[in-house]
Amino acid sequence: MNSPALFLFIFVGAVGCALAQAPPGIPRDLARERADGVSDVRYGLSFALTPGAPNVSGEVEIRFNLRRVTPLLLDFREGRVGSVQINGVATPVVVENGHLELFPGSLRRGENTVRIQFVSPVATAGTPITRFEDRDDGSEYIYTLFVPMDASMAFPCFDQPDLKARFKLEVTAPESWTVISNAPVESATETDPYQLRTIFEETRPISTYLFAFAAGPFRKLEELPGMPAVYARDSVLERAQPEVARLERVTSRGMSYFADYFAQPFPFPKYDTVLIPGLAYGGMEHAGATFLREESVLFRTAPTNSDLLRRDILVLHELAHQWFGDLVTMRWFDDLWLKEGFAQYMAFHALDSFEPGEDVWKRFYESLKPAAYAIDSTLGTTPIYQDIPNLQDAKSAYGAIVYSKAPGVLKQLAFVLGAEQFRDGLRLYLKEHAYANAEWADLVRALESVSRQSLRNWAEMWIRRRGMPQVDVTWTCEGDRLSRVSLSQRDVLGTRDLWPMATQVVLDYANDNPVRIRVGLNGRTMEVREAVGKPCPRFVFANDADFAYGRFLLDGRSREEVMSRLGGMPDLFRRTLLWGSLWESVREAQLDPRAYLELAAKLLPGESDEALARSILARATTALHRYVSDETRRRLVPGFETLAAERMVESRDADLRIVWFRALQGLAETPVGLGQLKDLLNGRLWVPGVELRALDRWNLVTALVAMGDPDGAAVFNAERQRDSSGDGQKYAYAAEAARPDPETKQEFFQEYLRTDSNPEDWIEQSLFPFNSWNQSELTASYLKQALDALPQIKSERKIFFLENWLDAFIYGQQSPAAQAEVRRYLDTARMDRDLRLKILEAADELDRTVAIRRKFPN
Repeated sequence: MNSPALFLFIFVGAVGCALAQAPPGIPRDLARERADGVSDVRYGLSFALTPGAPNVSGEVEIRFNLRRVTPLLLDFREGRVGSVQINGVATPVVVENGHLELFPGSLRRGENTVRIQFVSPVATAGTPITRFEDRDDGSEYIYTLFVPMDASMAFPCFDQPDLKARFKLEVTAPESWTVISNAPVESATETDPYQLRTIFEETRPISTYLFAFAAGPFRKLEELPGMPAVYARDSVLERAQPEVARLERVTSRGMSYFADYFAQPFPFPKYDTVLIPGLAYGGMEHAGATFLREESVLFRTAPTNSDLLRRDILVLHELAHQWFGDLVTMRWFDDLWLKEGFAQYMAFHALDSFEPGEDVWKRFYESLKPAAYAIDSTLGTTPIYQDIPNLQDAKSAYGAIVYSKAPGVLKQLAFVLGAEQFRDGLRLYLKEHAYANAEWADLVRALESVSRQSLRNWAEMWIRRRGMPQVDVTWTCEGDRLSRVSLSQRDVLGTRDLWPMATQVVLDYANDNPVRIRVGLNGRTMEVREAVGKPCPRFVFANDADFAYGRFLLDGRSREEVMSRLGGMPDLFRRTLLWGSLWESVREAQLDPRAYLELAAKLLPGESDEALARSILARATTALHRYVSDETRRRLVPGFETLAAERMVESRDADLRIVWFRALQGLAETPVGLGQLKDLLNGRLWVPGVELRALDRWNLVTALVAMGDPDGAAVFNAERQRDSSGDGQKYAYAAEAARPDPETKQEFFQEYLRTDSNPEDWIEQSLFPFNSWNQSELTASYLKQALDALPQIKSERKIFFLENWLDAFIYGQQSPAAQAEVRRYLDTARMDRDLRLKILEAADELDRTVAIRRKFPN
């Protein structure tokens, strides 16, 4: 879509030829050409914010040096261009394909100044300058979100990560508003009555996607002396205040930890945290001013200790970005993992130093590895490094590969190199590229320089190849001694790739300490000679302590032994890894899902770790709703309902009571189970020591509506009357999407395709209720429509929306007919490679469901 313009000047001859070549998006070649010819960029930006207006007006002064004079493109799309001055002279420009073309006659070698007046759109969805309308107090908030190349939808700029610039911002807004940006406030002056002009200090060099501001009646929470500031909207201050001490404490400790670990002080003059309602991501690491999704900080459900620790990880992840991503920025979004993977790995690394008693690396496995393995075993997976020829395709790089696989691979790399050499390599990398850009090869060179080890083969396989290995173990005993332990690997996608890795093999014994053996596996097979002659173990597991990355299934003998003894295993981390291995066997159709369900029902009452219990229950719910037959599910569900209701009340630990309460919501389908959900709502049943929060109650309502409970409509209406808050309206919208009737589904689906219908987070909240597991026949007709809408969804929605859309509509189906529909679309529809991979990734779970049901039909 071409950008509309107030002034569009068309030239002929050479200019016309240049215009015809103006490309859509930001191709890599254009970016390289500009990075080679443009330097010393500075932006002077001013915005005028008017409540309720569909646009913001602004002016930008761009100063930069040119090495040579050629036609030069600025990026600007969706907005309108007013007057343009180049080096003090009013100059016509051409607007085409999201670019402003500046012609050589107006430019000169050395320093240039371009001044542009512009107007940019503001909306509740679909624009990088977003309006949030607070339905609790009627106030309004405006905030920006520019990643990966949406700064050019807000103001004319060189919108590529490797043209870092200094930003000087001024914002005129109502005097009752607070404005937060990357740099400290320089001055705030009243202009017209009730208007305030806030001017910020100039930033240090940052990329365009890291520039940001937020404005509205934000209030600074009462802070501890010397702690980083936290801002929240006015209507949630009472809820936010109890959380600020922990947020500030984690942030402050993280700043000290990272500064010491990286041997690099905090890179920016100040650091604020702003809680943004409805933010499209969990957080965004703008330099000096991180935006966190309000719902990720102010829990709408009763939180467990694991929930609090996950919030700490979010805070530390965004903080780590100030070094990995903001101080040193990837040159191009094909190296997105250089910021996301490192931020995630370092967040756990920091938390482990703060909370040594919290089994942080066990939580690392639970939080990241299953999601990474699930995607890496699909035909839609990608390498960690992704070839992105144009930044308009950069959204495709986001997902579990960079957020979950990359940190898992980094943990493996630290194990290979050793902790000190890994740390020193990172220090060298940050020192060499501070306030600049870098590529994966730069990090490899730094790590090789420090460790004196070659990492070329390791990097080629783990960073530039897709997929992962499956590692199998065979072992034999003669008498009471091991005579052979052998490891073999194969690529899960069926290629001949071999993955260099280091792992830790454990030999488990009944009456003796386990034996751990470090192993380097670089070929297809290897013999673990250190194991020969040791006592014959009960079982062998090839990834103890989770140092390696890949699918590690138990051999038949070990699996049988583990299933018989798992409940009494004292090592929590190993117990967690073995439950994970058993689940992978279910997904690979090697273990009957009924066997997993029966084991879960037997061992869950004695499981004392809430995070592991939550994981087992989530997998059991998946098996019940997807992998077993309807007859088997109906036979097993009452037992799980009874177990959940009992443990919800009787567990000694409050966190476990919350876990079981949440499980009951997802499991209940019999009249008895649904009756218990209603009793929780009306107060006849309660979770001891746990106060239900707004979303807890709405989740109960949504479950009743989705299951077609005869009291569902009455319960819904009563809760909507009880909770008329802004959040309550969003949750009511999601609950209504779960209604099992054709008229409701049709109405909601039509709304989904209108970007002006509702805020994007409302729609995301409703997608899975719309596609409730028990309504697959009702929603089957929307599968093709959802697939047909993919180009629109990809174009108009934020980064993660496309994946959520695909997951919801495909995951909501379990039948061979639905599988055939997806295959038909893949075979006949025209689509880009990225979209095809996303569909293949989402369709993998449907393929597995059909395969598991076929192999284990009863």
